[in-house]
Amino acid sequence: MLIAIIAACEIGFWVVLAAGLVARYVLRLRRTGAALLVCVPLVDVVLLTATAIDLQGGGTAGFTHGLAAAYIGYSIAFGHSMVRWADERFAHRFAGGPPPRGKPKYGGARVRYEWREFGKAAIATAIACAILLTLIVWVGDAGRTEALQGWLFRLGVVLAVWSIWPISHTLSPAKPKGPGPKAPAEHAPPR
Repeated sequence: MLIAIIAACEIGFWVVLAAGLVARYVLRLRRTGAALLVCVPLVDVVLLTATAIDLQGGGTAGFTHGLAAAYIGYSIAFGHSMVRWADERFAHRFAGGPPPRGKPKYGGARVRYEWREFGKAAIATAIACAILLTLIVWVGDAGRTEALQGWLFRLGVVLAVWSIWPISHTLSPAKPKGPGPKAPAEHAPPR
């Protein structure tokens, strides 16, 4: 049952986001669009409530309870940038806004981008782990929350793997492809 709620929340996130953007840019209802975009985080509240109710009712934590905590953590940490990403594209397509920004491809800008994304992943992991630990303490039965403890390890592994990108870009920043700078021309010998 909880997996269906997680799926519904993911779909709900995109439906509410799309409705807010359509109201804002297509229908030109700025306040309605803003109100709908403010409602996007309510999807996470619904999922957290459903998870807590399931466990409060005597349910044993399973894979889906940990997945719900991870989903909430990542949704909170990356939600704003996802909304901004979609907003830029809608503004460009329907309101004559500037072309959407892409991620930087080279040099220091790309390194900063990768570390910023890793920072969001670290925040997501911290939020998810805080939710997991809160549920473990709240339920108070190690037998019923064993699956949640396994999620703490999983989230750590995901963050460790994620760290490969910023570290690799820091140690070896991407450079533009193509011919390098031309070597200075040698002086021709005098005739």
